[in-house]
Amino acid sequence: MQFYRKSPAILVALMLLLWPGFVYADTVDLPVGAFSGSTVGKDFPAGWGPWILKNVKHQSVYSIVQDDSPVVMAKADGSASGLMRDIEIDPHKLPIITWRWKVAHGIEGSDIARKESNDSPARVYVAFAYDINRLGLLERLKYGAAKHIYSSSLPLRAISYTWANETPKDSIVPMPYTAWFSQIVVENAGSPTNQWITEKRDVYEDYRKAFGEAPTGVTGVAIMTNTDNMGGHATAWYGDIVFKEKTLSN
Repeated sequence: MQFYRKSPAILVALMLLLWPGFVYADTVDLPVGAFSGSTVGKDFPAGWGPWILKNVKHQSVYSIVQDDSPVVMAKADGSASGLMRDIEIDPHKLPIITWRWKVAHGIEGSDIARKESNDSPARVYVAFAYDINRLGLLERLKYGAAKHIYSSSLPLRAISYTWANETPKDSIVPMPYTAWFSQIVVENAGSPTNQWITEKRDVYEDYRKAFGEAPTGVTGVAIMTNTDNMGGHATAWYGDIVFKEKTLSN
């Protein structure tokens, strides 16, 4: 102990290195949506494909276009669908998600808390593993029916990072269709349009706040632009999506 009394800076450094919840090695980045490496007008990166909602007649349109780099452009015209990728990520090790996006305009009159107006110009979904055996019989039946109605790839737990209308930023709003999804407002009507905005969220902490428990694992990521409820128009652009370790800087 005499060594540490004479060298308090070393003691502090050792305490920081051993402090739980932080990583001080070189940051590990996991590019989940490496859209900037795509070719304009060609296919999406490997692993990405359509997320079709069975109950919606018209699908939103996604394409790779050139902005300051190749990005995904989404157009919705009274439509809803997404692009998704199945991927397993440990949110304990890589809890930070970053992405950038922009929208042409918000959706006036939308209210993400209501089914009839749950439209958004831009969403980033993170799906999580959840043991179906934790559900009661009635909830299992509801889940089976929901997969039949909406999507065969419907997760039991998901966060939708949402560009809302008047809902305040950082609000946590249950999806009006199902309590299995939670919406977290990242941008709203007060946010700038036609301008790239970079986002950074802690999916581990967001899940804890939304569902009252720690997540077990990420199972997929998706993007979506939807106007199917109110029948309007929306255009959005999505840049790269990356998962990262938690460091002192974030």
